[in-house]
Amino acid sequence: MGSLDWNVSALGLGCMRLPPRRINRIRAETKKSIELIRYGIDKGINYLDTAWPYHLGDSEKILGDALQEGYREKVYLVTKLPIFMVRKQKDFDKYLFSQMKRLKTDYLDGYFFHALNKGQLEKIKRLNLITKMEEAKKEGLIRSIGFSFHDTLPVFKEIVDYYPWDISQLQYNYMDTCVQATTDGLNYAHKKGIAVVVMEPLKGGTLVNPPIEAIKLLNSAEKKKTPVEWALQFLWNKPEISVVLSGMGSKKMVEENCEIADRSGVNSLTLQDQKIIDKLAKIYREQIKVSCTACGYCMPCPEGVDIPQNFACLNNVFLEKSRFRRFQTRRAYKKLKTSKNKVNLSIPDGNAKLCTKCGQCVEKCPQRISIPEELEKVKKNLNKQTSLISMLK
Repeated sequence: MGSLDWNVSALGLGCMRLPPRRINRIRAETKKSIELIRYGIDKGINYLDTAWPYHLGDSEKILGDALQEGYREKVYLVTKLPIFMVRKQKDFDKYLFSQMKRLKTDYLDGYFFHALNKGQLEKIKRLNLITKMEEAKKEGLIRSIGFSFHDTLPVFKEIVDYYPWDISQLQYNYMDTCVQATTDGLNYAHKKGIAVVVMEPLKGGTLVNPPIEAIKLLNSAEKKKTPVEWALQFLWNKPEISVVLSGMGSKKMVEENCEIADRSGVNSLTLQDQKIIDKLAKIYREQIKVSCTACGYCMPCPEGVDIPQNFACLNNVFLEKSRFRRFQTRRAYKKLKTSKNKVNLSIPDGNAKLCTKCGQCVEKCPQRISIPEELEKVKKNLNKQTSLISMLK
């Protein structure tokens, strides 16, 4: 774990995709989430990651309840300062103490600046927030200082060089080796002695359901692995990576991922395995239309557009080879509300047609996706009237 004397599990639990509530699915269901978290800890997961906005605040509160009865002492607990909401230096204390209260703990193993980019780095400098981090560490409130990242490689290196961080958290998978921090950034942080925690290992679920070309490739491979295992083992094969976070929404996911983790190991992939992964990445890159990971940072939309769902529909139509499933995807898109009078603003269910190009989502998107422009692509490709009969011809 970088320079830290931590004995961490290869698999960490990212608490951004806990079991949702039945009605408001942005929020998390308390009982099922607590059961899932404790199940994961009992299976050996000891690194838990959350943040202020996850599940509209439910994530931290649920973790606080889940880590009672002796579970807090079994894990490394990390949350993040919502730097995008900080306006003045004293906001640091306001959020830190509120988060510790939510989490029902008197210390954090790690406290990160959330979703750092060039602009947020300048804010840290302007408000001298590193000093606040160091003061909290000296007081025993936090035990390590880190950051999560969404920007380009030059900015990543600038952030890494700005301070002797304990931990960095970056988006990385076999499709994203050349975007955001990139493989060069991963290696750069590792050489500086900074622990690297990977998020979005399955690219928001995109790598879970491969297109037919990819399935044929996997079936022809000498070693039989699920698409999830190929993606995770690609990461665990690298000595530079300390922890791989997975947002697991069910006990079945936890169990399957823990089993895969038990088979993981640095430098365990053969040259032939690496070639399979390279071919997989090539197949995906040729078909994906929008690099959305469904992280939800762009939400809620003031017009009620369900941005991740719209992008998922577009990507799935192009990734899916089954004509019937493409029809189902188009039908799911058609079910999204197209009228301002019918859209549910508390549980956004709006069609791309409702986008007014206000740009609020662009400012919040960690992938720097030009969301209004991409929603235009959604409308262009999915608003065509298509019948089941024509889809099956």
